[in-house]
Amino acid sequence: MPPGPWYRTEVMYAIIESGGKQYRVAEGDVIRCDLIASDVGSEVTFDRVVLAGGQDAVKVGSPTLDGASVSGTVVRRAKDKKILVFRYKPKKRVRKLNGHRQPYAEVKITKITLP
Repeated sequence: MPPGPWYRTEVMYAIIESGGKQYRVAEGDVIRCDLIASDVGSEVTFDRVVLAGGQDAVKVGSPTLDGASVSGTVVRRAKDKKILVFRYKPKKRVRKLNGHRQPYAEVKITKITLP
């Protein structure tokens, strides 16, 4: 019995790096990453593939795999929920409230290419 829904060995998967974060992706997955400078419906390619694996074996890059890439399509661009940042200094009458909405892009993974 596999340990969880994230554990899929029968499908080709890769770990990519985008925006300083790493994502485990497989074909057909939809990931939410930091905003990408591409329009909705356009093709985007992630060249920084850190690890790739599947049924056969696992290939680990140092630091990345040469010639490997992951392609996807931008499904939507939006902003996340608002978070409130409240700065407060007791007994000093300092109160500052800021709001922030982080922009993101949802990308549907279409193809994983290995060298």
